Parts: sequence; structure tokens; C-alpha cells
Amino acid sequence: MGVDYYKILQVDRSAKDDDLKKAYRKLAMKWHPDKNPNNKKEAEAKFKQISEAYDVLSDPQKRVIYDQYGEEGLKGQVPPPDAGGAGGSTFFSAGDGPTSFRFNPRNADDIFAEFFGFSSPFGGGFGGGGGGPGGMRGGRFPSGMFREDLFGSFGEGGSGAGAGAGLLNHGAFRKAGPIEKRLPCSLEELYNGTTKKMKISREIADVSGKTRQVEEILTIDIKPGWKKGTKITFPEKGNEQPYVVPADLVFIIDEKSHGVFTRDGNDLVLLQKISLAEALTGYTVYITTLDGRNLTIPINNVIHPSYEEIVPKEGMPIPKEPTKKGNLRIKFNIKFPSRLTSEQKAGIKKLLGA
Repeated sequence: MGVDYYKILQVDRSAKDDDLKKAYRKLAMKWHPDKNPNNKKEAEAKFKQISEAYDVLSDPQKRVIYDQYGEEGLKGQVPPPDAGGAGGSTFFSAGDGPTSFRFNPRNADDIFAEFFGFSSPFGGGFGGGGGGPGGMRGGRFPSGMFREDLFGSFGEGGSGAGAGAGLLNHGAFRKAGPIEKRLPCSLEELYNGTTKKMKISREIADVSGKTRQVEEILTIDIKPGWKKGTKITFPEKGNEQPYVVPADLVFIIDEKSHGVFTRDGNDLVLLQKISLAEALTGYTVYITTLDGRNLTIPINNVIHPSYEEIVPKEGMPIPKEPTKKGNLRIKFNIKFPSRLTSEQKAGIKKLLGA
């Protein structure tokens, strides 16, 4: 069957460049022999295998060959697709005929150095020592580069804000500052939940350091009840450049103003303008909710300027408790008459028994 490079990198067969880079970063840092002094032989073998898997899958032409013929075809003598076409010279030696395939594995240390974009993170150069076991070159990385805290900064997650923190402290990498972007949402979207798709353009780099611009669609699932200021982070979606861990892209929920309701935490607030007569004699509130329902709320109490009618469970959804909602609070702006005639004043006094 041959080696399954996808399994080695722990990605599926549809993995994109970003997926491959994140997988290689995590596994290469985990299994580098300098990180595993007590298990160096196994680490060297795994590190070499991880590097070879990334080298093949990150190269579009090699990946096509591998996907069609497997490891045996990649390293054996098979006719590849479009052997005589453009780009065939990358893989075919004229000495063996135009249709013979030749795979030349790259050194694992070289792949590591190109990927992480530095030649001397602590002021010392990489040594040019001879080949070691498993294809490793002795003395290539300076002493102290792979201290436990440096590797620990990558963790098992391999990405996100902590991915470059240890490297920053040791002078090898710095993490680019987050890129923040407002994401305006209507009150209806925050009440019901929605999905937004955002198109971004950014620069990505291959193992040789060459960059190209790509466009990507990011999907953001807005959960019911999310509040203004909620942050959605896409780790390392900024531009790629040498010596720098790409910035995180952070979308920050912003709430659009609404024509009927205002939000106060998990509550919705509705302000109704009514006359003095309605305040004294009773009033009925008719409301269309944010999810399209019609509510009729009769109020038989005398409505004074600080009066609030509370309608339970008609507010915003509570994100951490999806089955619960805040309240609807109805406030009133009572319009008082600017003047009264003598007859009106006398009538009110008589009515109120003053």
C-alpha cells in the first residue's frame, strides 16, 4: 500500500495549503529530535517522515503524482500524467527517457528551516555538519533553540494566539498583531441567529518563500443572543511573511440600531408614546416581535412616568442557555397637555376628588 502521507500529517485528502502548514508546524515542532533527547532515534524517523509528507503534499505537481500512483509510484518508475507537457522537467530526467519518474527526497532540516523562515534565531548560524542518522545533519540547529518552553508554546493546538508566543520570547518569531474588523448585525440577526460569509484576500508563502495572493471565503455562524463586542477569531489568516507568525483575523460583532427596540443586556426595551388620557384609563400595546410574531398586551393599571410593563421571556435569547430568554420591558412617554381651561381643571378636580 505504501506510506499514507495524509495520515502522517493527520489531514484529510481535501486538505488545503493552510491545513498542511498548520499540521506540519505542530508535528515538526513536536517530533524534532532536539525536542526528544531521550527518544531521539524514533523522533528522527518520525521527523523525517513528517517532513517528506509535507514536501510531497505541499507541492502541487508531486501531490498529483502521489494521489494517482501512491508512494510506490512517486518513488518508482511510472508514467505520470501529462509527462510530456509543460512542467514535466521538474520530475523527469532526460537520461532515463521522457516518461520515467524520479523522486528526489529533500533533507528534513532544509524543509524545516525554509518553513520557519530563519537561519539563525539566536545570533548563531546553522552548522554545516555531515549527515546524521535518518538524513539529519549534525549541528544544524544552534544550542538552546529547542528548549522545552519554546516547544510548549506550540502545544497540541499548533495555531492561534499562543502559537508564536514562545518563539517571540526567544527572538525567532514574532506574532503579528491581530487584524480587527467590525461585523455589523441587525437586532433580528442577533435574535434569530444567522450565517455570514466574508471574502478576504491575503498573501501566502510556499516553502521557498515565494508569496502569492489568494482569496478565501470565511463562514461566520452568528449564534442567537450574541452581544455587541463578541469576537470571532480566525487564527493566522493574515499575510504570511518570513520571521513572522501570521496575524489572527478577528471579527467583532457590532449591533445596528433598530427602529422599534433597544437592547439592554438580555432584555429588549420598547418605548411607547401615549396620551395622559390613555395613561389614566388603560392602554393596549401591539407589538411585532423580532421573529415575526404579533403580541397584544393590554395594560389596565394607571401608567405613571416611571411605570414599566414587564413581559417575561420575550427578550433576547441567552447564548449559554438557549432555552431561556430575557424580558421585554415596555416603558412609556406620557404626553401631558400644555395647558388646560378652567372648565377642564374643574372637571379633573371633580373626577379625582381633589
